Amino acid sequence: MWTTQRLQRFIQTKLGDIRLVIVANRETYSHHYQGERIIVQRPPGGLVAAIDPILRCCHGTLVAHGHGDADRVVSDGQDRVHVPPEDPQYTIRRIWLTPEEMRGYYDGFSNDALWPLCHLAYTRPQFSAEAWEAYQRVNHRFAETVLDELGTEPGLVWLQDYHLALVPAMLKARRPDVLVAHFWHIPWPSYDNFRICPWRQEILWGLLGNDLLGFHIQQHGDHFLDCCDRELEIRIDRERNSVFHHGGIETMVRPLPIGIDACTIAVTAAAPESAAAREQWRGVLGISPAMKILLGVDRLDYTKGIPERLRAFSLMLEQHPEWKERAVFVQLGATTRAHIEAYRLLSEEVEGLVGEINAQYGTDRWQPIRLIRHNVSTDDLVPLYQIADVCVVTSLHDGMNLVAKEFVAAQAECRGMLVLSRFAGAAQELPEAILVNPFSDEHCAEAFHRALTMPEEDRLLRMEQMHETVMEQNIFRWASRSIAVMARLV
Repeated sequence: MWTTQRLQRFIQTKLGDIRLVIVANRETYSHHYQGERIIVQRPPGGLVAAIDPILRCCHGTLVAHGHGDADRVVSDGQDRVHVPPEDPQYTIRRIWLTPEEMRGYYDGFSNDALWPLCHLAYTRPQFSAEAWEAYQRVNHRFAETVLDELGTEPGLVWLQDYHLALVPAMLKARRPDVLVAHFWHIPWPSYDNFRICPWRQEILWGLLGNDLLGFHIQQHGDHFLDCCDRELEIRIDRERNSVFHHGGIETMVRPLPIGIDACTIAVTAAAPESAAAREQWRGVLGISPAMKILLGVDRLDYTKGIPERLRAFSLMLEQHPEWKERAVFVQLGATTRAHIEAYRLLSEEVEGLVGEINAQYGTDRWQPIRLIRHNVSTDDLVPLYQIADVCVVTSLHDGMNLVAKEFVAAQAECRGMLVLSRFAGAAQELPEAILVNPFSDEHCAEAFHRALTMPEEDRLLRMEQMHETVMEQNIFRWASRSIAVMARLV
């Protein structure tokens, strides 16, 4: 099994003195004022959870946007801060963006154009020349900061996600000797979808600045190769999964499915205080041990299929009335990207559905749906995963979805069951889950009922197989596979 220590030795062996710089939009730690005190927070999200343990074990540098209101105060004269604060193991080099830049680069082009473009969720991308210009400017700022951070040292730059598509080519133009890799955490669209983007060639050329471009599954990489083949005058080698351009320069395209820090979650689940935390959750939710719990853990995003699953749960109560006053759906739905109209409308839709379903089926002693709108840390999520009988991951389209893997890792006793969308990357690694079409309320409703009534022997066998997969294919294995490919280039 891959661990922190094994990955650390692997990086030292493979990279030697080459410096590792990871680049992401979001920082792994942010500093905020709480009255006169300054507190440290870990922002939510799978990307933060993925790169923090890697940075810890390699003592690398993270270049990221500083968004905390106290970030500037704690940073030094070079905009650096050492983290974690209780035991510093790596450095964050912060860049500063104005509210106008964030509206254009982040809200505008990243999340109002690229995000819906890459997800089959039937939300129309909004292309704005002003947002595109902001995206270019901010990508240039990231590239300049990385180059400044590297100086003249040899380095491996590992970029993360769709916010930074133009940075690879900008880096290579100035430092062709630096190794550049990029992991794209969301799906890549088919050519029929991608071609509606007015700046599609610029995005492709930006990403072809990478020596290695990783996706969660082979299909996403195939879509990328198709887009390059149909838009650019370059050579595609399908057997090597590579693009050759600019006189023979190679960009390798590889499926590299991401994992989680499964061992840490398993340790948290097994800790003595976990039992008290489980009871605390039951008290907060007002749910007795006799009640079955279905759990959804998502940001309020239109790709996650939250309204669809709530309607499916309502249909289950209609078709299987024996679950009335015997099952509760707990949905965590933290607000995200609230400045974007599609997200505001989704929030209103979810609130309305919860009210309607609770009014239709609820009684004086039972409300079928509990909606929690605030962020919950991973440590606090683990006991909630443990008391859940069914975890519901019904994304309409997802790169991977790490909630599915977190739930399995937390279920050491394998007493629960996972209902998983066929259109999430995790479905390829966890076929033992109950796989569903999230666009069908009837299909999902029956899957919920099946998960709640599955014979114990069948459930245990499925969960044990998934648990083994999640523990083995963890975040450190993902990092080692990615770095092994990069190391060959060294």
